[in-house]
Amino acid sequence: MLEVIDLSKQFKHNKVVNSVNMYLEKGETVGLLGPNGAGKSTTISMISSLLVPSSGDVRLHNESILKTPEKLRKILGVVPQEIALYMELTARENLIFFGKMHRIPKSVLQKRVDEVLDIIGLKDRQKDLVKTFSGGMKRRLNIGVALIHEPEIIIMDEPTVGIDPQSRNHILETVKRLNSEKNITVLYTSHYMEEVEFLCNRLYIMDHGKIIASGAKEEIKNILSAETAINIQVEMIKHRFVEVLRGLPNVQQLSINQANITIIVPKEVQLLKEIFRLAEEHEINVLAVNIETPSLEDVFLHLTGRKLRD
Repeated sequence: MLEVIDLSKQFKHNKVVNSVNMYLEKGETVGLLGPNGAGKSTTISMISSLLVPSSGDVRLHNESILKTPEKLRKILGVVPQEIALYMELTARENLIFFGKMHRIPKSVLQKRVDEVLDIIGLKDRQKDLVKTFSGGMKRRLNIGVALIHEPEIIIMDEPTVGIDPQSRNHILETVKRLNSEKNITVLYTSHYMEEVEFLCNRLYIMDHGKIIASGAKEEIKNILSAETAINIQVEMIKHRFVEVLRGLPNVQQLSINQANITIIVPKEVQLLKEIFRLAEEHEINVLAVNIETPSLEDVFLHLTGRKLRD
């Protein structure tokens, strides 16, 4: 449906996107992952025809959008990172305004606004000024604006940043429902790996302007299929203990999340006895140890050397 071919963008001497190739099939939910500065937002801006690439092409149904972006814009909805709403208007007035921008006929616009308000769960607040809304409600209305013209494709650039868990769950369930019931194609970027796990069938992982891995979710996880993840929950992290663990033979990767230490080792390597010995030596109180298959987050760290939120 949508194909990205050798897409690049250079600002002066800085190449922020370098020969990116991607595709979206009808009805897919595809994740685009990468640490800050990887080039995701620039790539999305080019795909959505807001930024002209330095080289490469974006093709819709095998037709380039670079010369005729109107065909894509008619069927594309974009949810940007930043809130793009009129704060002095009500929720309903915002949807009507953007509906008129999309030239939705007056005869159907009011009905369409009602449908979108239902989808985003803001019917009860439709007459309130947007400036009185919480961050989560503004995010939901931002999604509503992208949906007002019934797009076939929607691009969502970190749509849940800085909102409460309830609004976040509502947004995720809304995206899932739109994909399954309306067959909308979704390109989704996020700083939360669990969102991508929940929503996406296929993934592209981007770093330093390049796609460094792509495939079905399980295929990406299988990059570390010959490894084991050992999760160690401790009472308190001590730097020296962490560094000794990092220096053990066969430890391929070590990450810390609050009071949890995760190390990746080959499956055949047995380290538990050594871990407990070192914990005792460094006076570390180990609360729990779990041995698991490496997660998507572990694979991402392995590929990029950085956590998704870095």
